[in-house]
Amino acid sequence: MEFDSNKPIFLQIYDSICERILSGEFAEGSRILSVRDFGAEIGVNPNTVMRSYERLTSDGIIFNKRGIGYFISEGARETVLEKMREDFIRNELPGIRRKMKLLGLGPEVLDIQ
Repeated sequence: MEFDSNKPIFLQIYDSICERILSGEFAEGSRILSVRDFGAEIGVNPNTVMRSYERLTSDGIIFNKRGIGYFISEGARETVLEKMREDFIRNELPGIRRKMKLLGLGPEVLDIQ
């Protein structure tokens, strides 16, 4: 996994897991790697992965079966979609709108079907 120095690693891990849920790589109800195994796979401290898992758990995206591991929650895909849409509208879209206005571009250039 390539990390961006402008964003905390635990948030990048969070985003990566969310993207894998949306892509279908992680299906609802499926088990994901343990904190230790995931940390080893991507080359980060397990404490960093644990922060990501804690946030994913608090957001209802994953859950822990004590002694068994972490699993993707039922309804996780919808939860992730809602959170990512809100984040896009709140944090990315205003910048895109400003840039389009500065460049004199209207919505027709988006070619959205």
